[in-house]
Amino acid sequence: MTEQTAISALFPTGWRPMRLQTLVVLRWLAVAGQTIGVLFVTWGLGFPLPLLPCLTLIGLSAALNIGLVLRYGAHFRLSSRVAALQLVFDLCQLGGLLALTGGLENPFALLLLAPVSVSATTLPSRQTWVIAGVAAVIATIISVVHLPLPWDPVQTITFNRIYVIGIWVSIICGVVFVSAYTNRVAHDARQIADALAATELALSRREQLSALDGLAAAAAHELGTPLSTIALAAKEMRAEVESGSQLAEDVELIIAQSARCRAILAKLRNLGSEPADLFAQAPLTDILDEVAAPHEGRGKVILFYSENATGPDPIFPRSVGLLYGLGNLIENASDYARQTVRIESAWDLASITVRITDDGPGFAPELIARLGEPYLTSRPRDPSGSDAHQPGGLGLGIFIAKTLLERTGARLTFDNAEGAHHARVSIRWQRQDLTDRSPS
Repeated sequence: MTEQTAISALFPTGWRPMRLQTLVVLRWLAVAGQTIGVLFVTWGLGFPLPLLPCLTLIGLSAALNIGLVLRYGAHFRLSSRVAALQLVFDLCQLGGLLALTGGLENPFALLLLAPVSVSATTLPSRQTWVIAGVAAVIATIISVVHLPLPWDPVQTITFNRIYVIGIWVSIICGVVFVSAYTNRVAHDARQIADALAATELALSRREQLSALDGLAAAAAHELGTPLSTIALAAKEMRAEVESGSQLAEDVELIIAQSARCRAILAKLRNLGSEPADLFAQAPLTDILDEVAAPHEGRGKVILFYSENATGPDPIFPRSVGLLYGLGNLIENASDYARQTVRIESAWDLASITVRITDDGPGFAPELIARLGEPYLTSRPRDPSGSDAHQPGGLGLGIFIAKTLLERTGARLTFDNAEGAHHARVSIRWQRQDLTDRSPS
């Protein structure tokens, strides 16, 4: 798995980095601080200020918090756009309070940097610069349009215009510095964290693959001896039973199935190795024919389609992992299909896609997002089918197939075609990845 693929898996498109709870808590702190400040100036210091408009603005922030929590829940993750809109609201609310209490002459004008800091730390550069622009506009407006600073009525306080301009310049410089510097530092920190997470994921997946190879080899070794004993006993029974009898047919079936088990164990021993011939390659359609052939005589019809094919035919190395993974998915589709399994292949100059669809009961909707995890049974047996009496498996088939195919550079998705029925597995390779993995 490449670092790009690992990061995409960790942080998919649409990932929302900020929880609603973060902004809600910060806003509650602002509401508490603003309320204490306004009441202290009015009742503690006795300075006149428009108390009702100030409390109305503070109440709007509190109402927004309550409404958001009731609507979405505290743990809802916000998109960058919604988070930016909330920070713009906070700026406008703070700007309104400052306009009612002296504008930039109010020492709390420094708090205009707070929403900009939050944005620069957590949001992309585009949203950060929008919020910085809003902060600069608000600072400019309240430097000109504002009510007098609350002060002792018996005294007169006057600020030199140059001093107010200096405050305005400092606010603008602070906004620009926080937006540029903090956002850049936070971006670098996020890149390092993303790279570390991708590395940890790649190492974890590598450990899982090694464990899978070891488990497969151990299982092949442990099962080899009893399987040979079964085959030997069956051959001895064949010599003693009457030819053409029902018992003779059962013995032949045992011998055939034991031979098939030995072939499967031979594949398991080589899951972690390269193909014997590094130059053994074949077109995709030939590989699909090869892995589907063992399942065509099981009473199900396997149909092949090659549509929307542009560009050169894709050539794949005939690795054990590729053959086993595709064969496992086709076998799984054959087990659950009522009549037909549809295998579609398509390719262009950039990508290659294979879709395996069966006409069975489909994947359980609640399990689709988790398919590919170990020990997860993907679908119940069809209660009306011929295999209704058979127990379900361990839930490792799709996990093993997905793991092996991802080693070839594939990405798998699971869904249900045509409503809730017809389970479909889509396997997609990028031609560039396939070229990089091919022997030169």
